[in-house]
Amino acid sequence: MKFFIDTANLSEIKEAYDLGVLDGVTTNPSLMAKEGISGEDNVRAHYKAICDIVDDNVSAEVIATDFEGMIREGKELAKIDDKIVVKIPMIKDGVKAIKYFSSEGIRTNCTLIFGPGQAILAAKAGATYVSPFVGRLDDISYDGIALIEQIVNIYENYGFATQVLAASIRHTMHLIRCAEIGADVATCPLKVITGLLNHPLTDSGLAQFLADHAKAAGK
Repeated sequence: MKFFIDTANLSEIKEAYDLGVLDGVTTNPSLMAKEGISGEDNVRAHYKAICDIVDDNVSAEVIATDFEGMIREGKELAKIDDKIVVKIPMIKDGVKAIKYFSSEGIRTNCTLIFGPGQAILAAKAGATYVSPFVGRLDDISYDGIALIEQIVNIYENYGFATQVLAASIRHTMHLIRCAEIGADVATCPLKVITGLLNHPLTDSGLAQFLADHAKAAGK
């Protein structure tokens, strides 16, 4: 399973990379705004800074919602670095744009997936990744994890190469459940990844080992 970090914060990305488990980064306009990044040139420079940290897979989202606009923006984003994956919304023109980019060898991440039918369309158009939103479905009393499992099963039925990128991951159990049901990728905040480190028995066991060592050393 690949781990992506869902942020535009360079310090968090560097920390996740240094941990040795980071496979990529996902961003969106909201995350850029959170870091105070505005203006086309500044946004592109920030994407380049992210690419300079990680090995691959930096999702950069288009703002346009029309086919021509998405193609224009997507091409410009793809020029920033070979690590860029163009993030496209699940709308009619978005599916057309994914098909175009696929034919041009440009990787895509189809975002805002909330149903299996949408995931099928994205896969047929040639999306590299689809991003179903687990937490946002949970927020409205739908089972986000069940959607991930459904898409994984459909893709396995037909041999789609598109990877299931579980998004809107809120906590460690979301992440573990996605791993159990075969999601290819999970993107989440850094705290969710580092949360996997925690177990009270690890803490108490280490404390006991250190206490025993100190006792044996006469400290």
